[in-house]
Amino acid sequence: MVRAVAIDDPDDPRLADYRQVRERDLVGRQGGFIAEGVVVLEKLIARGRHPLRSVLIAEKRVAALEPLMAALPPGVEVYAAGQAVMDAVVGFPIHRGVLAVGARAEPGLDAVLAALPERALVVGLCGIANHDNMGGLFRNAAAFGADAVLLDDDCCDPLYRKAIRVSVGAALTMPFARAGSASDLAARLMAQGFAVVALSPGGSVELSQVGPAPRRAVLFGAEGPGLPAEVLAQVQTVRIEMAGGFDSLNVATTSGIVLHQMVASARVTGAG
Repeated sequence: MVRAVAIDDPDDPRLADYRQVRERDLVGRQGGFIAEGVVVLEKLIARGRHPLRSVLIAEKRVAALEPLMAALPPGVEVYAAGQAVMDAVVGFPIHRGVLAVGARAEPGLDAVLAALPERALVVGLCGIANHDNMGGLFRNAAAFGADAVLLDDDCCDPLYRKAIRVSVGAALTMPFARAGSASDLAARLMAQGFAVVALSPGGSVELSQVGPAPRRAVLFGAEGPGLPAEVLAQVQTVRIEMAGGFDSLNVATTSGIVLHQMVASARVTGAG
C-alpha cells in the first residue's frame, strides 16, 4: 500500500512540479503534463501509456482514495496537503482535490500507423486551437471506437490539463501523433489506404450518403476557418444537413454525429 506523505509547507521542494499550474501549463512542462481529477487519474493508471511521476491529493480525501493509491505503479510518490496548501501551491482553488504529474510517452506517426488494425477508423484534426474542443474531440473518438487520432502541426496540445479533463481522460488513452501540415496528414492517410472524408458546410455529399470502408479516416477543421482548401480538394467532402439556415455546428458536436454515423454504418454492412 502506498502511503501519502503529509506536506504542510507550500514551498516544499517536493511539490515543485505542481507550483503555479496555469503559468507552467502555458510555457510547457519539459516532457511532463498535469492530470486533474479522480476519473482522469484512474484512466492514467489503468492504461499505463504515460508514466506517472507523482500524485498530490487533498488530505481530506486520503482515506477515500486508498484503493486508487493501491493501484499506483511502484515508485510513484503520493503527497497529501491541506486545501490551503494545495491552493497556494497550484495558484488557484483546486476543487477536485487530485492532481498528478505524468511523463509524456508519445509514439511517432510511423509507430501509430503501424499499430492500426486492418480495419480501422482514424480521426484527423487540423487547426484545432481550442482546448475544450480538443478534449471533446478525443472524448468522442474514444466513445465511438476510433483507433487513433492524428493532428496537424497547428493543433493545440491534447495533453494540456484542460484538454485532458474535458476528454475525461481519453487524451491519455487514445493513441495520437502529429502528422505535419494538414495536407501532409491527408496525404499520409491516403497513402495508407484510408478512404478519407472531410467535414465542410459546403460538402459535396450529405453524411448519410457516405458508405462504409474497411479503413476510414474523418478530417475535422477549426470552427470558423474550417479545413484548408487544399485539403478539401484532395478528399471527398461531407456536409451535415441542417434546418433553420444553420450550416455548421461546434466541431466536437459534429465529430460525435459523424463518428456515430460511421460506426453505425459499418455495423450494418459488416465493413467495420
